[in-house]
Formats: sequence, C-alpha cells, structure tokens
Amino acid sequence: MSAQSKPVRQQRLTPFGHALAGALGACFSTAVVYPLDVAKTRIQAETRTESSKPPVGLFRLLLAILKEDGIWGLYRGFTATMVNTFSMQYAYFFFYSFVRGAYIKRRTPPGGKAPALSTAAELLLGALAGALAQIFTIPVSVIATRQQVGSTKRTVKKKVVISPPNGTANGNANGYNEKQEEEESVEKWIKEEEYVDNSFWGVGREIVQEEGVTGLWLGIKPGLVLTVNPAITYGVFERIKSILLLAQEKAASAAAPSNGKLTPGRNFLVGALSKTLATVVTYPYIMAKVRIQTRGSDAQMAKEEGLPAPPHHAHHHTTNSKHPSALDLLRVVYKREGLAGWYQGMSAQIIKAVISQALLFMSKDQFEHWSLAIMAMLYVAKNKQA
Repeated sequence: MSAQSKPVRQQRLTPFGHALAGALGACFSTAVVYPLDVAKTRIQAETRTESSKPPVGLFRLLLAILKEDGIWGLYRGFTATMVNTFSMQYAYFFFYSFVRGAYIKRRTPPGGKAPALSTAAELLLGALAGALAQIFTIPVSVIATRQQVGSTKRTVKKKVVISPPNGTANGNANGYNEKQEEEESVEKWIKEEEYVDNSFWGVGREIVQEEGVTGLWLGIKPGLVLTVNPAITYGVFERIKSILLLAQEKAASAAAPSNGKLTPGRNFLVGALSKTLATVVTYPYIMAKVRIQTRGSDAQMAKEEGLPAPPHHAHHHTTNSKHPSALDLLRVVYKREGLAGWYQGMSAQIIKAVISQALLFMSKDQFEHWSLAIMAMLYVAKNKQA
C-alpha cells in the first residue's frame, strides 16, 4: 500500500522531470513555428550594401522559399534543429531547475517558507544555466543554422580561357600558330551551378574544412553573452507570474480557492511580454551570432577590406586573418548601415520568438503533468520489480 501511495503524494518534479518537460515543450513550440525560424535566419544572415534592394518582408520571403524550393525548403535543417532544441532546452531546464532548487534550499530556514527570489538572482541563475547548456550544445546549432540558409545548389564563378576558332584570322591555312593563339585567347569568368551536400554530416565536414574543428563552436562568445536572453525571459516571467498568482490568491474565496497556477491564456500573454523584452535588449548580438555562424561575417569583413569572398571547402583564416568577433561585425554594420543595421530582421525574430516562447510557457505545465505521470509510472514499475 505504501509503495502505491508514494507516487500519488509526489507533487514536485525533480530536475530531471523539469528538464524533460521543458525539452518536450520547446520541441513542440519550435516545430510549430519552424518555417518562421528558417525565414528569420535568412533575413538576419543577409549582408547588405548600398546597391542592395530593400529587405524582403517575412511573409514574402516565406512565399519565395515555397515557390523556389517547395514545402521542404521551409523545413531545411529541421532534424538538426530539433536535436539542438531538445538538447539545449533539456540542458538549460536541468541546470536551471538544479541550481535554482539548490539556491532556494540553501536560503530556506529549517521548517520555514521558501523565500521569493529577487530579479537579480533569477537573472544570475538563468545565465549560469544557459552558459553551461551553450557549451555542450552549440556545435549542433552551428550546423542547423548553416543548413537553414544553405541550398542544394550553389552558383560559383570559374575562369575559363576561350580561344578563337582555327582558320578565322590571319595565319596559315591550317589555322593559328601557337603564338597567335596565345595572344588572342580571352580569359572570361562564367557562372556555373554545383551540387552542395547540405546534409547534417556534409555541412559539418564543410565547417571543419573551412574553420577547423573549433569552427563547430563558432558564435560561442556571443552565445555566452546571449545567455542573458533566457535569463531575462524567465526572470521577468517568474516575477510577473508571482505577482499574478498573489493577486489570484487574494481574489480567491473559500468556495472557489486558487489552484496556484495561471491559465494557459495568461501564461501565453506573460510569456509573449517577457520574450519581447528580452529580444529587444539582446537583438544586435543575436544578429551578429547568426552571421558569424553562416559565414556572413567573413564575407562582410572581406568586402570591408577590399578582399575577395572566402572560398568554400578551403581554410579561411591564417595567423594574419582571424575570424571577426561580434564587436568587429557590429562596428562594420554600424559604419555601413547605422543603428538600423543592428536590428535587421528584428520583427521576424520577435514574431517567431514570441510565438515560440509563449507556446512553450503555455504548454510547459501540461508537459510537466505528463512528465510527472511518466516518473510515477517508472517509480511504480521499479518498486514492483523490487
């Protein structure tokens, strides 16, 4: 009897349970908005010049991708993104739940009530959890990002030598002699299409060829800076949620007591508000990270220095040519486009991020219920075997 009652009394998830619920919810929300993710990545990765056309809107770009590549073009890199989302969110929720629980436990007196965390504490714990998750999961993120902006075909320029036809100019009846042919031959650049291996392993090999093994960690520095993004999101979410729950408890009556949870609709609105604020604050680094991971920074810095764009499948950087940092890239973008260049594609980022994050918060409680049920079933099965 006691073996059966323990799972029923277990109302709180372990860090493992929180991580599982968070990862499943993140995969669900990312899958729903994935076409938006592909489009916003392409907008962010596009480097602009004075002669560039005005940027294409999010929905016009979605239609263009659909017309050019079909429905599969909207899901390019989907598998890698799902792997990255699950691993990233699992690691983040695990570390966040673990460090947050440990911190609260340390600050709670024996037999006392757990204290409410300050905004600063929420931000610090979220940033620490995000940094740990980034280090372990960013290689898959780099590959997924390149798959989203890549294509199965690539237009390349090749130099060819065109020789005049024999017997059509001054010379003997048999045609040009070697000296005449050499002098009158013309060099010309032509464009050709070549097949590109845009598979997970194909993109990974290309990154290693161009950047070395460390290329799989491209964008790690801005990525670590951006750990403040989920920290702001979750910090603001938890603060607003606690305020709303407190108001909900005060408004509750004995006949209709509060259940201690927000409705899915309120979770959606609070999640959207918190994610919008975090995105606006950190967007320049979001854009810089995408360009670093998609080779856009290399092309932009080469153009700034009057050099040709770096070739594919060849090592890009020597001791005298290092990979540009996020600050280098932001400086060049500001010089060419002004402050508006830092926020290229921000509307697409906010639309995608807000919908995704709101869906995550709205579904997180449901996935926690399922995780709790799974853990209870595993607990019962373990005790029966014992």
